Amino acid sequence: MLKFGKSSCSEDESGPGAERSGLFSRLKKGLSKTGSRLRGGVAALAAGNRRVDAELLEDIETRLLSADVGLEAADQVIAGLQSKLDRRRLSDSGEFVAALKDELTAILAPCEQPLQVTSTGRPFVILMVGVNGAGKTTTIGKLARRLRDEGRSVMLAAGDTFRAAAVEQLQAWGERNDVPVVAQVAGADSAAVIFDAWQSARAKEIDVLIADTAGRLHTRDNLMRELEKIVRVLRKQDEGIPDEILLVLDAATGQNAVNQAESFHKSTSLTGIVLTKLDGTAKGGVVFAIAKRFGIPLRFIGIGEQASDLRPFAAREFVEALFSD
Repeated sequence: MLKFGKSSCSEDESGPGAERSGLFSRLKKGLSKTGSRLRGGVAALAAGNRRVDAELLEDIETRLLSADVGLEAADQVIAGLQSKLDRRRLSDSGEFVAALKDELTAILAPCEQPLQVTSTGRPFVILMVGVNGAGKTTTIGKLARRLRDEGRSVMLAAGDTFRAAAVEQLQAWGERNDVPVVAQVAGADSAAVIFDAWQSARAKEIDVLIADTAGRLHTRDNLMRELEKIVRVLRKQDEGIPDEILLVLDAATGQNAVNQAESFHKSTSLTGIVLTKLDGTAKGGVVFAIAKRFGIPLRFIGIGEQASDLRPFAAREFVEALFSD
């Protein structure tokens, strides 16, 4: 079986190192479908049955595109590898794999910016946006759990007033994590719900307010304008809010996730992205396309159903997991 060397993310078998190793193992498992597209391109190389040449680079480019890395990101990777090949710096499989990892990491590294919840004397407001089915409400629940575990008080705003199940789902997460949820009747104005939640969070000196919004197709201009209204209403209360506008993207949608990011960013000036459902797709390479195109911070990735499977994004760890077998 092909091996790409021991990851720097693996540690001892006991204590904190074992926990870290376990987290990396889950990440590696979650990215296995995407990683298989990339590992296959260098399998014969590592086995000594293939040379490092232009034909190999062409094969790698095809595999990058099949994993939804995107044309712009793939072009950058191949250009970097070609430059090293021309300078005779890719003489064996070890050098080639290391160089490929470095090129991929270089695309992601600028977007490795963890969410920073700052204390400003008022609630830190996170507005969650995205299309239906991306995992937005579930991500809110997991994020609330993470923030509670960090010792922060959290409140949720059920701003998705068009889908009754969304309110119920959010309330279930609130009960599970002992977090209050502000909700109104179905069909209520989303901006009004989130405004009421802001007033309540401020009065109760809550540390973080996370506001859900209705899932909406990025191609529906009227729904995107509704998001703009929510932002305007909040900024009338305080110009600094929302502090964070997080777009939740389903990795399985591949290049369509790029189109979603473009539309939501145009309407709301995104401050961060959460990429979910990486554990069930071979299209996880879209993270490279998004990073290359927009440079928006990648706050979290989702690799499973457990709350702990919402993980802060780490560029090198992500790439290492793709190439670990």
